[in-house]
Amino acid sequence: MAENDVAPRWDRKMQQRLARGEAAALGELYDRFASLVHGLAHRVLGDERAADGITRDVFAHVWEHPDAYDPRQGPLRTWVATLTHRLAVQRLRATQTAALAHGGPGSTEELERTVRQAAVAARADYIVQAMPAPLRAALEQAYFQRRDYRQTAADLGVTDDEARRRLRLGLQLLSTAHDTEAPGAPPGYGGAA
Repeated sequence: MAENDVAPRWDRKMQQRLARGEAAALGELYDRFASLVHGLAHRVLGDERAADGITRDVFAHVWEHPDAYDPRQGPLRTWVATLTHRLAVQRLRATQTAALAHGGPGSTEELERTVRQAAVAARADYIVQAMPAPLRAALEQAYFQRRDYRQTAADLGVTDDEARRRLRLGLQLLSTAHDTEAPGAPPGYGGAA
């Protein structure tokens, strides 16, 4: 693993504080990652109450199993997102399977397609949230403001070449949402795990 891929000091210290049972550490972690967790869970499940439940489950798991996070494997943010994804997909699959068992509409193939689509959408959201701010700003200009690279460059105060570079890198990162084996992809994050 490259040295810059190792978790930052804050992540390592947070893991140690959680392992010591510091309730304040859980509060700080919640403040930092609750919107990420809830957003990813909602993206997979499409239900506010279910996303609230997954958010509670994720932070309960982190509190009960702080040693499950290994700072040598990468950032705490990625671990929390991976845990959220796994729990949300499990809940989606269980809910949909129960509905099918009770005569609900659809088939197992449609269920798997729904799970895969939700997983890709959640991974794309995570990628956009996790990408460096300059890349995210360029993509937001191009996508939401419908700006071309020249307009994006002017809006961001960068050269045309820099705007193109940012857009290209941002789109390359975003294109990995379908690729569960992409370099830097969180383990098990993406597919219909």
